[in-house]
Amino acid sequence: MLPESTVFVVDDDEAMRNSLRWLIESVKLPVETYASSAEFLDAFEGMPGCLILDVRMPGMGGLDLQGKLREKSICLPIIFISGHGDIPMAVNAMKAGAIDFIEKPFNDQVLLDRIYYAIELCKRMRKTREAQFNIVANYRLLTSRECQVVEGGVAGKSNKVIAAELGVSWKTIEVHRANAMRKMQANSLSELVGMVLHLRAA
Repeated sequence: MLPESTVFVVDDDEAMRNSLRWLIESVKLPVETYASSAEFLDAFEGMPGCLILDVRMPGMGGLDLQGKLREKSICLPIIFISGHGDIPMAVNAMKAGAIDFIEKPFNDQVLLDRIYYAIELCKRMRKTREAQFNIVANYRLLTSRECQVVEGGVAGKSNKVIAAELGVSWKTIEVHRANAMRKMQANSLSELVGMVLHLRAA
């Protein structure tokens, strides 16, 4: 069973943290609040959900925390909130992957809509990451010869051409391809090719 999505709030303003906790709990979503980026980093254990992050805080600001999360490849969509934001700051946050930059005071429903979107986005991102992990793990099970046959298929070469290039019979190529498809859990050659192209793009 997947862990429940949690809305994490990082804001040095206690009144704002309490207000956000009330709002998020009013729609029955789990919420955890933190007064600083450091406090959040110490406590965060990789749970799914989203992060509502104040851009300006003493110590490590919101943009710096965003950078830390990227360095650690942590998959957690971020919604920035700010009472003192400016356009360059918002542009930097969005370029770094934030899904929104909302100015205080904000409309409660607008924020909740963005939270729901962020949670669904997190689920999709985690599913994609898990699929990528499985493809990489399965690809590592291939022998060097199976890799050569798969790469030949990705290049659009027929079994006959691959056999000629590798100096083996086309039946041997078929055996290697079948083994590769079984290890990669591919149901078709096109699916196998798609997996390899996905690996290259990752």
